[in-house]
Amino acid sequence: MRVAVVGASGYVGSRLVPELLRRGHDVVATHHRSPATAYPWSGDVEWRRVDVHDEERVLEALEGVDAVCYLVHGLDADDFRQRDRQAADNVAYAAGVVGASRLVYFSGIVPDLPDDELSDHLLSRLEVEEILATADCSVLTLRASMVVGAGSTSFEVMRQMSTRLGVVQTVPAWMGSSVIQPVAVADAVWFLAEALERPDVTGHLDVVGPDRLSYVSLLRTYAARARLLRVQVPVWLAPVETVARVAGALVDVPSGTVESLIPSLGHDMVGDRDAADVLGEPPGGRLGVSDAVTRSLATTRAGDGAPDGASLDGDPQAPSAGDPSWSRHRSVLDWAWSTARGR
Repeated sequence: MRVAVVGASGYVGSRLVPELLRRGHDVVATHHRSPATAYPWSGDVEWRRVDVHDEERVLEALEGVDAVCYLVHGLDADDFRQRDRQAADNVAYAAGVVGASRLVYFSGIVPDLPDDELSDHLLSRLEVEEILATADCSVLTLRASMVVGAGSTSFEVMRQMSTRLGVVQTVPAWMGSSVIQPVAVADAVWFLAEALERPDVTGHLDVVGPDRLSYVSLLRTYAARARLLRVQVPVWLAPVETVARVAGALVDVPSGTVESLIPSLGHDMVGDRDAADVLGEPPGGRLGVSDAVTRSLATTRAGDGAPDGASLDGDPQAPSAGDPSWSRHRSVLDWAWSTARGR
């Protein structure tokens, strides 16, 4: 099968491509500016340049493919909801025109709440899902909450915050009681690849791990696995906007992305339509949070020499040379020094 991965150079896409190659599929990898040559599989795919906001370029990029995996999300721009809708409309239209038989979208879990209680981030995910569902082919959305793995945006925010806040971590009360069901990136890419091969499954499913836990428990689990002494203290007077700005300033992840994600942390992010019930379990079963964190940190501590996390023989939980620069591990001293110098 010829599969187009729209967003192949992103975090999940870079781990999905080697999984598809292992399964014997031909991969068309799209890029916006230039091919991500840092990934070990870059020479094993056909690169096509695309601007998802340009209908003609999307049609050209998807020509001749049998299936499409859509992994594009915009969070940095002020008008990202409008831009996401436009991109989704172009992809849905193009999938039908080129004759693709399957479209899989990787989205986020959306709580069953009125629209006015959802963050713009979650509303955008839901809007894109609804638009893609109109494509003239078999469509499935896989929804996830936090994806655990070195280089994942959510994981890096947690890692960097846990390291830089010191022993006492203040946790907003509005976030402390929320429940989350994280998924290891190794399991997420398995479900995506399996979904592409199962055109009989449509609608939406939740890609989740076996553990349901509060954000406080998640932070404690991370600290234990990272061998950090940390104590979480609830803070009642912590407006969402203030928390988002402070978090954006503390981490290396782009501040706009962080500020878009933080408001979603006040909702429960658990699955009610488990993908494993329909698509089956990954070989060996799904990773729990503790094991997923441990594998994500192991090669970070080991340094150079370990297989790249996006290679055919690598662990998807591990870092990759193609991951964004803000995901590179830095000591607290390095971070403090660069912050003091205004970098």
